Amino acid sequence: MNAMRPRRSVLYMPGSNARALEKAKTLPVDALILDLEDAVAPDAKAVARQQILDAVSGGGYGHRELVIRINGLDTPWGAEDLEMAAKAGPDAILVPKVNSAEDIFAIGHKLDAAGAAEGVKIWVMMETPKAMLAAGEIAAAAAAPAGRRLSVFIMGTNDLAKETRARIVPGRLPMLAWLSTCVAAARAFGLEIVDGVYNDFNNETGFATECAEARDLGMDGKTLIHPKQVEPCNAAFSPGEAEVEWARKIIAAFELPENQNKGAITVDGRMVELLHAEMAKRTVAIAEAIAARS
Repeated sequence: MNAMRPRRSVLYMPGSNARALEKAKTLPVDALILDLEDAVAPDAKAVARQQILDAVSGGGYGHRELVIRINGLDTPWGAEDLEMAAKAGPDAILVPKVNSAEDIFAIGHKLDAAGAAEGVKIWVMMETPKAMLAAGEIAAAAAAPAGRRLSVFIMGTNDLAKETRARIVPGRLPMLAWLSTCVAAARAFGLEIVDGVYNDFNNETGFATECAEARDLGMDGKTLIHPKQVEPCNAAFSPGEAEVEWARKIIAAFELPENQNKGAITVDGRMVELLHAEMAKRTVAIAEAIAARS
């Protein structure tokens, strides 16, 4: 199995706040979204753009994945954002308001034309009604040459609520169909998917509940709006000791000579199949990747 890159905690940081960009180097977060869009006022876009360029170019973020969220290409700032991001060479560029595969291809072509390194990936905000209806088509773009950089879906639940008039309530019943659809689309084409933000960052119980729900839906992690959310989020999306121990036991059992050609075996009185072994390998790989960071 390929090396895993945990994306349990993905923290938004406003590009206009130089102090926050520096503090981010000390946070136990898996990924940082250096934001040029929603978190930055129009008159601060240029300053934020330069500060993000300096931050990414300067380094010092360790294992943290660096993602630049640009403004849409249909805005006055999008073209300059994309040019800067291609130059800076982050791990990924996060594109807002994606509605179709053509949006992915357009960004891919522009990154290639700007000379962006092949390792610069595309993340997309899934935050519009059109995106919900076209989730499979958008994810499938990753299989095309122009969409090859696509790697992660980010759920934009606040914008989705605004556009659909659905309410964000405990349990998120109005949104469950969309969340599950995006999980299925992402998995169908080998993408990762990260849940939307939890707005009441002082409500620790509510946040923990929503993290658990997102994990159970199949999300890889959650986007965050405050540093205090990082550690509980990491805990929620990390496999527990008992889960890892059980996974190792399944793997070891299938590796026994007498079991290597079997599709199903018994482990500790429970029937397990090869699909459970594959799931177990992923659990162990994620656990090892997390352990390597600490």
